[in-house]
Amino acid sequence: MLKRLNSTKLILIVLLSAVLFGCSTSTAPKKAEKTKVSLAAVTMTPSQYLALATREKNRETRDKYMLLAAHAQLNEGHASAAEQTLQSISQNITQKPELLAEYKYLTARVLAITATDKQALDALNFPAHWPLAKWQWASYYQFRAHLYQELNQPIDQVRELSLLSQYLPTKQTYEVNDEIWRSLQLINEKTLLNFREDKGNPVFAGWVQLAYIAKHYAVNPNDLVRQLGRWQQLNPSHPAAAKLPTDLQKALSTKPYQPKNIAVLLPLTGSRAVIADPVKQGILANYMATGNNSIAINFFDTATGAQAAYQQAIAAGAEFVIGPLLQSSVEQLQDLPPTTKRVPQLYLNHIDNFTPQEDAFFFALSPTDEAVDAAQKLYNDGIEQPLLLVSDDAVGHRMAKSFSDAWQALTEKPAEIHYYDAGDKMKITVQEALGVIDSKERIARIKAILAPKIEADFRSRRDFDAIYMISASRDLLLLKPFIDVNFSVFAEPVPLYTTSRSRIEGQNRETNNELNNLTISDIPWLISPNTETRMVNDLWPKWSNSRKRLYIMGYDALDLVGKLAQMRALPGYQFSGRSGVLSVMPDGTINRQLSWGRYQRGNLRPL
Repeated sequence: MLKRLNSTKLILIVLLSAVLFGCSTSTAPKKAEKTKVSLAAVTMTPSQYLALATREKNRETRDKYMLLAAHAQLNEGHASAAEQTLQSISQNITQKPELLAEYKYLTARVLAITATDKQALDALNFPAHWPLAKWQWASYYQFRAHLYQELNQPIDQVRELSLLSQYLPTKQTYEVNDEIWRSLQLINEKTLLNFREDKGNPVFAGWVQLAYIAKHYAVNPNDLVRQLGRWQQLNPSHPAAAKLPTDLQKALSTKPYQPKNIAVLLPLTGSRAVIADPVKQGILANYMATGNNSIAINFFDTATGAQAAYQQAIAAGAEFVIGPLLQSSVEQLQDLPPTTKRVPQLYLNHIDNFTPQEDAFFFALSPTDEAVDAAQKLYNDGIEQPLLLVSDDAVGHRMAKSFSDAWQALTEKPAEIHYYDAGDKMKITVQEALGVIDSKERIARIKAILAPKIEADFRSRRDFDAIYMISASRDLLLLKPFIDVNFSVFAEPVPLYTTSRSRIEGQNRETNNELNNLTISDIPWLISPNTETRMVNDLWPKWSNSRKRLYIMGYDALDLVGKLAQMRALPGYQFSGRSGVLSVMPDGTINRQLSWGRYQRGNLRPL
């Protein structure tokens, strides 16, 4: 039976030989059928198959026994033994598609364990004209889909799964369809646009078109229904035409929030008003740009208490609430009296302990979320062993832990973390992390033993392939040069990544030249300057980057109001906001994917 395809360890498909070859009868088999060997199922131990191969005189049958022995060895976790078994027949294997296909398949399984998924994928390539049994094509496409999943290539994974489904019984096809839909949710709308027309694989193209429709029209149920009906007419025989994915059906029945009276809860007075003002200005800028006079927006001050501000908003007829902004205010609203009327709400912060509610959402510019996003970025870039240089403060520790947890979830390996103190100790931390101090000590010992005038250059470590810096902007202009000068002449410099927290204020070309080849994350609005950014710079020239991010948070918050219900109903639905690519987690948390840029020739260029 075909197992779930997103399991950590792939369980091979085994279709019962009764399905493939018909049910056995009680009649004793004829003598000539005793040597008939099927590759479809492994029923004996490796040693039993090897013993049969030793005694077998027919070359084709002997090769089948050897292939079955290798398959059994893999099932028992003995990849090296399977590799040796396959090598023993590699030069003289019977040139029949059935045997060649099984040999390629098992070789790919061995490579996935002993080498890389990329090498396994290169080895697993069946000619389309091979006349193979359904179970062989099913195994082929299933394993290729698994390898693409491991390589984090969801589009290619979906393409293989769409080909797999045609070789499976109906019940198993439904399982594969669910896996296809889950994989499509990982792909953004722009990427889907590029793969909607694949005339060579209409099933794959149909899935991509469906995913695009779900993401693009989810915010408007009427448009979504119309587009889905059109898709079903054009794809009447598609696997999803008769039975739409569950979350898509749910999105069809979900009504969007369409409030006419929106309340915004912010600290408008007191010491925190300076933080809230950019958020307020962002909301107002969006409201003015939209020009929708049918919606009223009212601001309520949380400086004297978030609960009182909420009650005032409800009394004023609020149908939706944005805010509050401060974490302490969010906590206060978790303890509202049970009799208090509740309306849908988009909090502008997050708390650790909360009870998810259907109409409650949490939108925060969280540095820990940025670290999680960075872990995914480095993983997507093919980084295998990152080294973290982190400021020894509360924010640094939280971000480093979030990165390491995310990295371990992706790779099953923890990240290596080194904390530095500002000032002179920063250089020592960098040298210790790169192994330079140990190298210099070895050189000193050799000079003491051999000759003090001996010439030698230090060597830095070579067992990591990227550095991720979690630092304040004031530290970055020291930290990066320390890294640059402590790479030995014998080592190729590794890619350097950092966070928006490290972003240097202003656009000083000379300063930016010091950051060349550094890759940094930030909100799209600040990675790619435009007329809006220039307007904000003119209106509020003294605003720091952190205040500009709060301004964009307010801008996106108003845009999200009419989209949140559908975003929650359809987990794959993403909104490309100015603060990042936004989606809603099942608990109502807004997930934010940032943009990345790289300093080149003194300019920050989008990637």
